[in-house]
Amino acid sequence: MPNSIPWPTTTFEVAVPQVPVVQPEKLCNYDLILRCQEGISPNRVAFAELLRRYQSHVDKILYHLAPDWQDRADLAQEVWIRVYRNISKLNEPVKFQGWLSRIATNLFYDELRKRKRVAPPLSLDAPRHMDDGDMDWEIASDSPSPDEDMTTREFYEQLRDAIADLPEVFRTTIVLREIEGMPYEEIAEITGVSLGTVKSRIARARARLQSQLQTYLES
Repeated sequence: MPNSIPWPTTTFEVAVPQVPVVQPEKLCNYDLILRCQEGISPNRVAFAELLRRYQSHVDKILYHLAPDWQDRADLAQEVWIRVYRNISKLNEPVKFQGWLSRIATNLFYDELRKRKRVAPPLSLDAPRHMDDGDMDWEIASDSPSPDEDMTTREFYEQLRDAIADLPEVFRTTIVLREIEGMPYEEIAEITGVSLGTVKSRIARARARLQSQLQTYLES
């Protein structure tokens, strides 16, 4: 019987090339969100980059929804706490901005219900109550300026107050449409109402703003 030939016992190790880790600031928004969804809790460095990119978006929404609130920075912080806790539940990272807008909007309404505003929004048409009687509002400038510049400033002051004076449901839709530039379909998703309702609210909000600002629009 011929002698059996032993199989070689030498083992071979295959070197696996190391894939370099891409820094969060170099990732596109989609991949950055996916990075934040990895693990039990979001990667803190990736999340910090996400916050940096979208902080102004949150600030802008809260500014236009609650222009007279002095604690908007606290609200913005709470928005990001909610994002941190729930980002793993976002099934479509491509829709992150709309999801973020919904969180900011819902937080605004949560706070509004808690506060049950005791003071109405500031209106330039209402007189100020002073110790020596009532007096009308006057929009003054810190320094002399041409009449057209004054008119422009007055218009934006009136516009800001007119938006603040809108009912909350109208204010939300007009801010998301005219300030954020969102499509009707996305606004409907954020606010949880039908597309027809969104279009109706925006039309009514525009009509009300146009009525209040008619003097400036005709000049």
